[in-house]
Amino acid sequence: MRIPGLGALALCLCLFTGPLWAGERTPFIAIIIDDLGNDPREARRTTNLPGAVTCAVLPHLRFSAASAEMAHQRGKEVMLHLPMEADNGSDPGPGAILSHLDEEETRLRVRRALDSVPHVRGVNNHMGSRLSREYHHLAWVMSELRGRDPDLYYVDSRTHVETLGRHVAEWARLNATQRDVFLDSRPHDLEFAHMQMQHLIRLARTQGHALAIGHPYPATLQMLEEMLPTLASRGIRLLPVSEYLKQKEEVRQWHASLSPSPTAARNLKPLP
Repeated sequence: MRIPGLGALALCLCLFTGPLWAGERTPFIAIIIDDLGNDPREARRTTNLPGAVTCAVLPHLRFSAASAEMAHQRGKEVMLHLPMEADNGSDPGPGAILSHLDEEETRLRVRRALDSVPHVRGVNNHMGSRLSREYHHLAWVMSELRGRDPDLYYVDSRTHVETLGRHVAEWARLNATQRDVFLDSRPHDLEFAHMQMQHLIRLARTQGHALAIGHPYPATLQMLEEMLPTLASRGIRLLPVSEYLKQKEEVRQWHASLSPSPTAARNLKPLP
């Protein structure tokens, strides 16, 4: 027997109580460790972390290729950590994308960076607080990535509040997302790293997913060695970034399927 108004009641509950993750989907996270390529000991400890941690490797360094190979052999997803110009004048490293470069040189640097790091599945920015606000340079970078491989993804590290990185990547039809949490903005503070990881877990439980970026600092790696084995018991899945993006899109479509059409939304009556 059909109960009048029951469908509208269920719809209202979905709209006003938020996502019903329990029994629907397990919250999921991605964790990227940046700045690999400088030290093989950092790469070794990072790639030995349990679970699907994603490894972002700087280009053109002595151990760039070896770090990427180590990550790949140990089942970790590899990203290119592309150096970009910072506001404060800090040196982003060799092959950086700088605001005075023309289009030809910008695209050439992107190609050379990709060539220097094997097994790349995606890209995120290293530094870039200035370059991430330069629309034309970002457009050249993203279109070069798209031309190289349309399956590459882009993660905006959000090193400036006015960054355009994710938006320009989406304009170039790359699969894109952005960082939610920095694990180690206090680099050598183990307690702070634990607090940030707890924040990441809470955020994932609230919105269904969350992405964090950290670095191969001893405190960060110690925290991850301690906490990653506990994620399953906490009801959290750790995914490589490529899978995180797929699952995030499924969540978006799931939410869209729950949303009423504009006409249905206008016709909803308040609950008695």
